[in-house]
Amino acid sequence: MSEINSTIQQISGPGLPLRGDDIDTDRIIPARFLRCVTFDGLGDHAFVDDRQQLNGEHPFDRPVYQGAKLLVVNRNFGCGSSREHAPQAIARWGIQAIIGESFAEIFFSNCVAIGIPCVTADHEALLSLQTAIEANPTAPVTLDLDQLTVAIGDLTIPVAMKDGPRQAFLSGMWDSCGQLVAQLPTVRESVTKLPYLAWT
Repeated sequence: MSEINSTIQQISGPGLPLRGDDIDTDRIIPARFLRCVTFDGLGDHAFVDDRQQLNGEHPFDRPVYQGAKLLVVNRNFGCGSSREHAPQAIARWGIQAIIGESFAEIFFSNCVAIGIPCVTADHEALLSLQTAIEANPTAPVTLDLDQLTVAIGDLTIPVAMKDGPRQAFLSGMWDSCGQLVAQLPTVRESVTKLPYLAWT
């Protein structure tokens, strides 16, 4: 199978620290927004209830974090229901990678499916990373999936990702839909050989 041109090795840009454990998918995108036909516009509603409660002080509203590409979270991020709208909302807000202490398994898989790497680090390292971003919000944060590091200024922390998803990002094989489209002639040829499609 030929690879498509969508390798993801390094992501660099401003970071956004979002402190708190057990942030579930209903907080990421409330259920009332799941009725949409497409994912267009979901980014405007990411964390909408939390943001309303904090009257502009939520990190997703603060001017210093606008344009952030890397989200830094804590433990068990994305728990709760399996809604794929949650990573879609985060991605459409502008986030391209997430660093956390741990992720809910289905949330992690939904992120991989749309090209958002989720890497883990230990508790103290994450707190140091969040503090460094808060001290200098404009400083670039760089996630390197090849070296498994995240760096900002003089701080570099080791991160982890299971080898399967990591290799999928590095090789460009994470995009299953893209792979299917790229192999359309082969798919059509295979379909002609399926005996049950000729049943009458």
